[in-house]
This record gives sequence, C-alpha cells and structure tokens, in this order.
Amino acid sequence: MPTPIASTLSADNTIHWTEGDQPQSAHWRSERGAPPPKRVVLADDTMSADTAYRLACEGTALLWRGDFHNARQLLQAIARRIDKTPARKQRKAPKEAAAPAEAFHLYRQAQAQRARVLNMLLLPVNADYSIPLRRAPNVHAACLAAWGPADLAAGPSVITLRELQGLTSTHEWRRKGLEIPALGEAPQNRIHPHYGVFSPVRGEYIDLVAKAPLPAPGVAFDIGTGTGVLAAVLVRRGVAQVVATDTDPRALACARDNLALLGVAKQVQVVQTDLFPEGQATLIVCNPPWLPARPGSPIEHAVYDEDSRMLLGFLAGLKQHLAPGGEGWLVLSDFAEHLGLRTRAELLAAFETHGLKVVERLDAKPVHPKATDATAALHKARAAEVTSLWRLAVAGI
Repeated sequence: MPTPIASTLSADNTIHWTEGDQPQSAHWRSERGAPPPKRVVLADDTMSADTAYRLACEGTALLWRGDFHNARQLLQAIARRIDKTPARKQRKAPKEAAAPAEAFHLYRQAQAQRARVLNMLLLPVNADYSIPLRRAPNVHAACLAAWGPADLAAGPSVITLRELQGLTSTHEWRRKGLEIPALGEAPQNRIHPHYGVFSPVRGEYIDLVAKAPLPAPGVAFDIGTGTGVLAAVLVRRGVAQVVATDTDPRALACARDNLALLGVAKQVQVVQTDLFPEGQATLIVCNPPWLPARPGSPIEHAVYDEDSRMLLGFLAGLKQHLAPGGEGWLVLSDFAEHLGLRTRAELLAAFETHGLKVVERLDAKPVHPKATDATAALHKARAAEVTSLWRLAVAGI
C-alpha cells in the first residue's frame, strides 16, 4: 500500500513528491488556477481502482508511472465509483425535492466534489510536450496551441489527466471546426474554438441573431465576442462594419483567427476592452453569461456572471453608446429564472432603470440533448428553458 508523501504547497506553482527516496519537483499546470496537491504518491498499473478511489477521496494525488491507456481506464473506474449511489442511500426514504436554487447549488457542489476527486490522477509532461509513458499519444500540437512554444529550459511539468483530455479534445474541435448554418454554406461556415474559449455548441442563440430584423445601416458592436461567431453572422447579414470586444487575450486571438478564416476580417475590428468600445453604434449585440453565479474556472466565465456584472454593465452603458434610432440586442436564456436565481421582474426592472424599452422579444427553444433528457440534472428547469433575443431601444423615443 503506498504511503502518501507530504509535499510543500509552493507559492511558485511547483509540485513536490518523493521518488526512489529522492525529492522530486516539477512545474504544476492548472488552467483553473488550482494549487498543486499537498500529498502525492506514485501509481502504476498494479494499483487497484478501489485503492485509487480511496486515496483520491482522501486528497492524495496519484502521479502515474504506468501505461497511458490504463490511466484512462483507471479514471473511468474512479468516475463510476463516484457516480454509483451507495446502497444505504438507496434504502433511505426519498427527501422532499429541493427548491430550484438549492438544487442548483447542490448540483454545483456535487460537480465540484466529483472534479476534485477525478483531478487527483496526474500525468508527467516533458519540457518538449511529450508524455513519458507507455502508449502515450502525441499531444505536442495540442499543448503548443494551448501553452505556446515549449521552453526546454523550464523542465518537466505535471498536469491532471482530465485537464490533458480537455486540452486534446479542444484541439480536435479547433482543428475540425464547428459548422454554423447561420454563416452560410460549407466549408466557409466553420468556427474553430481555441483552448480556453467557449465553443458555440448551442446554436439557437446564433439563429436568433441571424433572423432578427436589422435596424438602420451603420456600425455594430459585438460585446464579449468570444470566438467571433456573432460578429461574423452580422457581416454575413450585410453589416458593413463591426467592432468586436473582449477582455480575454485567448478570445481575442480566437476571434481574429476565425474572422480571417471566414474572410470577414476587413469588416471587423477586434478590440480588447471591458464591454463597450469608444463611440456609438446603430446595433449593439451582447450575449452575456446566462447564470448569475461565481465561476469556478476561467472557462466558466462564459457561463457564470457573478452578481450579473456583465449583464448589468451592458444595460447601464447601452443608452450612452446607442446611435439615434439604434437597437441593443440582449441574447439571454431564462434558465436562471427557472432555477430561482433571477426573476423576470428583476430583468424588466433593470431595463427600466437604465432608460430602455423592449421593442420586441424573439424566442427559441433549446435543442441540446439535456433539454429532453429526463434523467439529466436540473431537468425540470432545462426542459422549461427559453432563449430570447430582447430588442432594446432608448425609452421615450
């Protein structure tokens, strides 16, 4: 039975362990900024799934030294043990259903706990982005896209297997691209999401932007452009000039690459700024994160908008940045309303507070699998969800 080796939680983002009675260390990689584990043991093909699960639950990380594919199978086995409901819990009488907001927070807690345990399985990565394990895949291109050129002087690093899987999966999405029907015919209709940039896998909000009636011709702003997909849709619809903004350097690079591949880079200016660029526009589009909760990782900033900062910031600045006769298009799901995190009355009151009126609301039902899967978590809220494009204008005009 391996004995956990205490390691120092370093401020310099270094993970420590003991191997062959010698202290070892490596650079710790974590996209979400998690600290390196405090306890690390070596693990290989001889470790049972039950032992690995127990150690991971206790907070002991497993630095893998065995076969790469066996590490993947071990991770799946740990996940099955996490997801299996213990028999003693099955025998208990069912509890009264939690209120939607409570159910949402319990769901997030369970997901965070699940991630914490699964993230205890670690892999070594050489300075040249090779993985020194039997049957390890070639992940150099994926690492290069996510981390930039390898620094051979930096030495080896350690990463969770789950994060490496996410990194390689994202690289495949970037390589193949995601077909967006609103951008026209293939092959000039693909968006290539970069690592760390939210992928536009839900198409209903894109279709709303593609179909809503355009206001008078002029400049358009795309606030929080991400992959650049909405800016590209506006150009495809005939908008002559778009200013796309974002604060994330990865999103800015992703948007520029996509706009260039789609042949619309000359019509779109990509600007790094928080919310609005300088000046006014006849159309200002914003698709803020839909849930007012704290993000747990950088990629979750595309899903969670703590205290509705982006939503309220957009509404607060819209009147100032709209040209006469212009419109603001707010693309927002009502998922938060069904979860009890925000009410429709609060949203409408925010419009009024900031001197805005609703010209029209266009709705679309989500078509993603979880919307119809009765076994999915938060199914009742997902089944009732509607995504809306709110056409807003300055009140009193």
